[in-house]
This record gives sequence, C-alpha cells and structure tokens, in this order.
Amino acid sequence: MAKDQDFEKDFVRLKNVSKIYRMGEVEIRAVDKIEFTIDKGEFVVVVGPSGAGKTTVLNILGGMDTVTSGDVLVNGENIAKYSQRKLTGYRRDDIGFVFQFYNLVPNLTAKENVELALQICKEPLDAVQVLKEVGLGNRLDNFPAQLSGGEQQRVSIARALAKNPKLLLCDEPTGALDYQTGKAILKLLQDTCRERGMTVIVITHNSALTPMADRVIKIKNGKVSRMTENAHPTPIENIEW
Repeated sequence: MAKDQDFEKDFVRLKNVSKIYRMGEVEIRAVDKIEFTIDKGEFVVVVGPSGAGKTTVLNILGGMDTVTSGDVLVNGENIAKYSQRKLTGYRRDDIGFVFQFYNLVPNLTAKENVELALQICKEPLDAVQVLKEVGLGNRLDNFPAQLSGGEQQRVSIARALAKNPKLLLCDEPTGALDYQTGKAILKLLQDTCRERGMTVIVITHNSALTPMADRVIKIKNGKVSRMTENAHPTPIENIEW
C-alpha cells in the first residue's frame, strides 16, 4: 500500500530535467535542471514571464516534447525513457490538453468535436454528459462558428475531460478570452479538479491567479524560482486583477 500512497503524494515528479535546443553552435537552455513535485488531485498554477520555459515544461509533461536529460515521473512511470510509440499512447490515453486557441474542427458540431477525440481513448466518458457538465447542453449541434469564444473553449475543455485523463494540461486557457469569460473558464477548471479529483496544471503569465491554486510553481529562466503550497486556495470568484 505504501507504494500507492507515494504515487498519490508525488503523482508528478520532475528530477533534474533539462531541455536544450541547438541552433548551429548556439545552445538554448529552455529548461535548466528543473525539479518539482505535484500531488494527485491538485490544482497547480505554473507562472512566469514569456520565454521562462513554462510551455516547454508543459510539453514535456504532455509527452509532446522529449527531455535532453533528467527524469519525468507520472504515476510512477518514467516517461522520459519512453519510446516515441509509448509516448503516443501516453498522450492518447493519459493526457488532456487545453490550449489558448481552441483547435476545434470547424465543420463538426460541438458534440462531434468531442466524440472525435473519444474514438481513440480507452475509457472515455459520454460526450453529451460532459458537454452538459461544462454548460453546453443546449449547444450540442452548433458548429464552432456559431459559438462564442468562451463556448468554444468549453467545447475544448469538454473534449479534454471526456478522454478521462490522468492529467489535464492547460496552456494559457484564458489568453484569448475577455475578463469575465476567462474567470468562468478558470472556475470550470477549478471545479473540475475538485469534483473529479483530477490533477490540473494551468500555465499563465498572470500572477494574480496564484491564490486559486493548491500549488504554485514559479519559473524563471528555465528554473523553478519558487514553489509554494496554499493550504486554503481562494475561489476564483473572489480574485480580481
């Protein structure tokens, strides 16, 4: 049992992770010997300025990028050692992605966009049920062009959630949205984390969002400059910026 409990505690662990891009003779250290842990079911905000390495960390966690060195443990599995084939399976089965831009298929309805992602998953949830849960029960048959920006982002969140992922990774999910819509999307993500016990990682440059997190990881120049835990996270409704 102890082993499982350890997994619950350090569900995600990055150990001495570096990512170096080479352009000719120039080396760019996007991530430089980074280390942090995340517990299962936490709502995590990764914050830092543009170019700090936040998105690189997210891409490594999501299996979209590989490390130059170091270990990336997710639920006890070291994905840094995975082959490309295993990484494809990991992305497909274990990871939900939400991006700044919604990446919906324009000629498919909201329901069909969600269903499309579920055709390749092991244990998907019901598309209609998840769309209802994100507040789009009356928009199932609408195409993306008929939806507002906030509604399109809700479809993309439903698509990620319906995969029933172990990790939900969100890269600037409110970047293209107005203030109130952005808050509603963050509330949806925070509620999802609480209600489903899902581990949610949100990347942002907006440090005003940090009080809503269980854990805050500040990244600067490819390193963790600070990691703090909030014993009492603030509901997003009570945060202004």
